[in-house]
Amino acid sequence: MLSIILPIKDERGNVEPLLKELAEVLSSYPDAEVVAVDDGSKDGTIEELRNLTKRYTFLRVIVLSRNYGQTAAIAAGMEKAKGDILMPMDADGQNDPHDIPRFLKKLDEGYDIVSGWRRNRHDAWLRSWLSRRANSLIRRASGQEIHDYGCSMKAYRRSAIEHLSLYGDMHRFLAAYAAVHGARVAEIETNHRARTRGTSKYGFGRVWKVLLDLFFLNFFLHSLTRPMHFFGGIGLWSVLLGFMTIVGAVLWRLSGGPTLIQTPLPVLSALFVIIGVQCVLMGVLGEVVVRTYFKVNPGHSYLVRQEFPQA
Repeated sequence: MLSIILPIKDERGNVEPLLKELAEVLSSYPDAEVVAVDDGSKDGTIEELRNLTKRYTFLRVIVLSRNYGQTAAIAAGMEKAKGDILMPMDADGQNDPHDIPRFLKKLDEGYDIVSGWRRNRHDAWLRSWLSRRANSLIRRASGQEIHDYGCSMKAYRRSAIEHLSLYGDMHRFLAAYAAVHGARVAEIETNHRARTRGTSKYGFGRVWKVLLDLFFLNFFLHSLTRPMHFFGGIGLWSVLLGFMTIVGAVLWRLSGGPTLIQTPLPVLSALFVIIGVQCVLMGVLGEVVVRTYFKVNPGHSYLVRQEFPQA
């Protein structure tokens, strides 16, 4: 069974045209469903979706109590979905529903995850350029040759991702996280269309968030189970720099330079050593936290206010 997941926020003018296209495509998949997750819309989208459930029997709507973000909306949709194949896609009409059969065909080749690639994007040049740079950094950190981590349109086998918990902006890196556990990942080009209604919900304020998420991704993929190696390595290098700094200060003094109290090098050396010790202790703390992490069942990052029609 196929489940299409639509995270929606203030897309009243786009949901009806999109569902009309989905109805055409899903006519070939009689057991498919569309799970629309409203993520705090205030423009009448909820009322529009409620009316559309009467027209499209494959549509189910979940309304979150407030705006939690795209990742939480996708997580809510995936949990409520009944399908073995989960396909998130944007609700703004830029993803083309007619690409769905191509995703399913690629899955049939034995892959667990198929990621979309908006090779010819219809976005502002600066946004596209920043996206390409970010994707390049993510490829290096994850080791996965995916060109477009930001494309929401992906196809997942439920069995490949059901053990992963979504939070923050993790949906963007879900393929990379799943690949760590052996999931086979493929990529296909998709038809990216220009937005014709509404306004984009993504601004340049996301840049710093992506950079922080990238740092965590690198830590998660390479050091989650051994935080002492990560923090301890930084700590040892910092302590080494501290000793090198004080040795340099002494040699400078012996060669006729200023006294130690006349230079900032002793203070800098002490700073390096203190930071190093703190990093080592952080590694010890991280080891304790990791052992707890793998024994705790994570909760949800969202709260469902209502659902209709009732399952």
